[in-house]
Amino acid sequence: MGSSLLVLMFMACLMEAALVSGNFYKDVDITWGNERAKILRAGRLLTLSLDKFSGSGFQSKNEYLFGRFDVQLKLVPGNSAGTVTTYYLSSQGPSHDEIDFEFLGNVSGQPYTIHTNVYSQGKGNREQQFHLWFDPTTSFHTYSIIWNPRRIIFMVDDIPIRVFHNDEAAGVPFPKNQPMRVYSSLWNADDWATQGGRVKTDWSLAPFTAAYRNFNVNACLSSSSGSSCGAKSSDAFTADQAWQTQDLDARGRNRLRWVQKKYMIYNYCTDFKRFPQGLPRECKR
Repeated sequence: MGSSLLVLMFMACLMEAALVSGNFYKDVDITWGNERAKILRAGRLLTLSLDKFSGSGFQSKNEYLFGRFDVQLKLVPGNSAGTVTTYYLSSQGPSHDEIDFEFLGNVSGQPYTIHTNVYSQGKGNREQQFHLWFDPTTSFHTYSIIWNPRRIIFMVDDIPIRVFHNDEAAGVPFPKNQPMRVYSSLWNADDWATQGGRVKTDWSLAPFTAAYRNFNVNACLSSSSGSSCGAKSSDAFTADQAWQTQDLDARGRNRLRWVQKKYMIYNYCTDFKRFPQGLPRECKR
C-alpha cells in the first residue's frame, strides 16, 4: 500500500481519538511485583520499586494504534548501577512491534544512559543512546513517544532526541499494523546495564524506587470489536490531534541536532564494525 493512501486512510479513521489523562487507577494495571508497585495520591502518582527478590511493572488497560504517549518520570536516585527503568510500547508475539525508552542506571555522580530502540515485525537492532542535559533523579521530567504512520518521535521535555521515519518504500519495516500497550518496569539488569555489566547492583541500597505522574495518552484505541478510533477512553477529550501528522519544524530540527551533537553516545547508523556488510537501509536517509 502506498504511503499516501495509508495516511489518507489513517486520517479518515481519526475523526476522533482517545485521551487518557493522568489517573493510574483508571489507566493502568499493575502486572507484577505485588506490593513493590503502588498507586498513590488518589491515582495521581505511581511508584515502582526493585529489591533483591523482584522488580515491578505496569501496563496500560488499553491497546492503541498510533498516538502520543507522555509520562512524567523521576528516576532512581543515587547509586542506581545495575537498574533499568523502562517506558515503552509493545505488541505481543515473536513478530512483535516495540518502541522503547530504557533508562540505564549508573554509579553516583555518573549520568544515566537513555537507550532507545524500534522493533518492527520482531526485528530491532536500531539502538540510539543518549545522556541527558539535567539530573533525571531530582525532579520529574516528561518523556514522550509520538507514533504516527509517517514517523516515530522520541522527546524529552518536548525536545526531540530521535526521529525514526517510515521508510517502507525502501524496504524498511515500520510498526503500523499491530496495536500496542504502554508498559513500564523497574528491574535488575546488572549483567549488562551499567558499563557493560562491570558494575553490579549494590543491594545494600535497596529498595530502588522510580516515580511516575501525569500519564497522558492521546491515541487511537484498538479493540477486538474492530475499528474504535472514535472511542473515548476517559471523560476527558481534546480536539488537538497534532500528533497524527506531527513532524519537526525548523526549531525542532535545530533542537534535534543539538541533542544528537552534544548528548548522543551511540548510534547504530554509524557503527560500521557492527554492520561490516553495510549499514541498514534507513541509515542512508
